[in-house]
Amino acid sequence: MGQGRITRLGVWGLILWHFLASNKVTAIDHEGFCSTTTFAYRDALGKAILFFEGQRSGKLPESQRVKWRGNSALSDGKPENVNLIGGYYDAGDNVKFGWPMAYSVSLLSWAAVEYQREISSVNQLGYLRGAIRWGTDFILRAHTSPTTLYTQVGDGNADHQCWERPEDMDTPRTLYRITSDSPGSEAAAESAAALAAASIVFKKVDSIYSSRLLNHSKSLFEFADKHRGSYQASCPFYCSYSGYQDELLWAAAWLYKASEDNKYLNYVLSNQGWSQVASEFSWDNKFAGAQMLLAKEFFGGNKQLSLFKIHVESFVCALMPESSSVRIETTPGGLLYIRDSSNLQYVTSATLLLFLYSKTLNTAHINGLQCGSAHFSASQISAFAKSQVDYILGKNPMKMSYMAGFGSKFPLQIHHRGASIPSIGAHPAKVSCNDGYSSYYHSSNPNPNVHVGAIVGGPDSNDQFKDLRTDYSHAEPTTYMNAAFVGSVAPLLAQSEQEYLHFFQTNRQNY
Repeated sequence: MGQGRITRLGVWGLILWHFLASNKVTAIDHEGFCSTTTFAYRDALGKAILFFEGQRSGKLPESQRVKWRGNSALSDGKPENVNLIGGYYDAGDNVKFGWPMAYSVSLLSWAAVEYQREISSVNQLGYLRGAIRWGTDFILRAHTSPTTLYTQVGDGNADHQCWERPEDMDTPRTLYRITSDSPGSEAAAESAAALAAASIVFKKVDSIYSSRLLNHSKSLFEFADKHRGSYQASCPFYCSYSGYQDELLWAAAWLYKASEDNKYLNYVLSNQGWSQVASEFSWDNKFAGAQMLLAKEFFGGNKQLSLFKIHVESFVCALMPESSSVRIETTPGGLLYIRDSSNLQYVTSATLLLFLYSKTLNTAHINGLQCGSAHFSASQISAFAKSQVDYILGKNPMKMSYMAGFGSKFPLQIHHRGASIPSIGAHPAKVSCNDGYSSYYHSSNPNPNVHVGAIVGGPDSNDQFKDLRTDYSHAEPTTYMNAAFVGSVAPLLAQSEQEYLHFFQTNRQNY
């Protein structure tokens, strides 16, 4: 009998070990049995980070894990004698857009700062730092003087007329830059925010690199603020609609967090009149992100920042179902729905903020948030955020994951040039611009390369999704969508472990 009990406890020990190794969250029904709905958050996190290796431009390192990609764009910057090799292709095309690239780095760094322990516990912190550094190295190279920042490599219009692998690319690698004479405060300030946030990530592991990042961040912020002007170089692909005040506040908040220099706090306080309630957190509109950072400082004791707390709470209230305030709609299946084109970018970024706000409330020992007549506890806020992650991973009316390579059913025709054309290893012959369109873009076959970890734009307002490569609004992945998802799934690693440990502790006496 004693031996049998030891054996059974041993089985539970193995189950617990397996759980901690895979970090699976399993719904437990009222009788204590595991349901069939399982989301491996550790796996999702690892794949979300792996995606960035598939987006790399430049000479790939020996450690490259995504083998269907090869070296590409090795002459970027050469016409103006500047090294602009590296960085990321931002979506399914072959252009390097500096503004959304910097935003992606900001979000990845935020996840690394807030969830370092959780991400480290599943052995993904090194990969995440690598993804961040691939972006920050490019930003550093692009910042060639205090008042010069290269913000784009490649002609967007020409690129979108071709369907080529990055490795075959022969479209113009046109260079775009901002200077004191032709400013672009959004791009400069976002780059400043990215480098400041990343400087925190590397502070304890590479202090010299961290200092370099922070110094460039300060220079870029001064450039953005002193030479104010709205950034339009990436139009029609990335146009500024919200203005540059949000990026300036966002960058100043990160610089204050990274440097602890009151100069940046005073900047925020002097310009808090810029702040406004936002209906999205995106590559264009950073108000909610800046407000979240500054609300945390408010709860930490700086009561001068109350306006930012009020504004971010209005955003959180708008996201929560059953809130009595003005509310952002959800699909019938429960997904936040902000706009049709690439809606999951707004879902992932909103979810990131919901988790951060819930964490801030818990840290400050605040019992929740009042939204008109409705009250939401920190756990209710995080539970709704979790529902958005679960929807993306498969708990939705289509019963499919919107992350390529995750789960048993996921998009097979993502709108992505490199993924949709056989790799150079499998098909060494060059695939020309028109051949790419005729042979692969319009093909009804699945992509030959699964771009593991890529999150697509997602379903429509009725939870429907047509897996069509030609439908870029719903089938195209982006770096900033994945970057926000990293910070959305990371908090679930600890939460899932706690849930399982509780279940194990309360049920082990029965075995």
